[in-house]
Amino acid sequence: MNLEIFTFFGLIHVSEEAHHALIYLTHLALAIVIILVLTKLATRNMTLVPRGVQNVMEMYLSGVDSMMKDVIGAEGRKYFPLIATIGLFVALANVIGIVPGFESPSGSLDFTLALALVVFVFYNFEGIRRNGVIKYFAHFMGPVPLLAPLMFPIEVVSHISRIVSLSFRLFGNIKGDDLFLMVLLFLAPYVAPLPAFALLSFMALLQTFIFMMLTTVYIAGAIHISDDH
Repeated sequence: MNLEIFTFFGLIHVSEEAHHALIYLTHLALAIVIILVLTKLATRNMTLVPRGVQNVMEMYLSGVDSMMKDVIGAEGRKYFPLIATIGLFVALANVIGIVPGFESPSGSLDFTLALALVVFVFYNFEGIRRNGVIKYFAHFMGPVPLLAPLMFPIEVVSHISRIVSLSFRLFGNIKGDDLFLMVLLFLAPYVAPLPAFALLSFMALLQTFIFMMLTTVYIAGAIHISDDH
């Protein structure tokens, strides 16, 4: 018996080849729409004493700002829009799959790999822009010139492995959560899943934080090159 995660968008009749793409793109678009609605609600009637959605968004943005100052320093404010947007995007993409009838876009390797490539290209670009091509790649050779032929390929492989780490960690955790919830709903649809919703929500937010933190650390490592780093 081949079990598939039930989704409302899956009821749309399309060819077998287009089914996966339809589910992925519709839930991705839904996550984007929800983010736009939340940001609109948060900024529609802004008050000096925040409340409602504005209060939640300000708490989130304050936390992101504090994290970036701790990891990158005062200049981390420059990268604030990227990290804050990634956090909202990944959080909604993770959490939406906990609601029965919907599927997490981050449960697709296409989504997580695309995000990982964006982070990889961005932090390397920033490292080169801030330090220059020669200084940036010279850092890959380590502090001892004699070990440079050994250190350089190791550093290159290490940086490329970050793509795999970012993408597969998020994909594996969220896909596993989706399948776990599917089995619970199949075996005991009314009682057993209730405690799991809280656990899965926590895991979804935890994976968001990990992705944001790793992105921030990679950016900090690329722009702050020194001999003792």
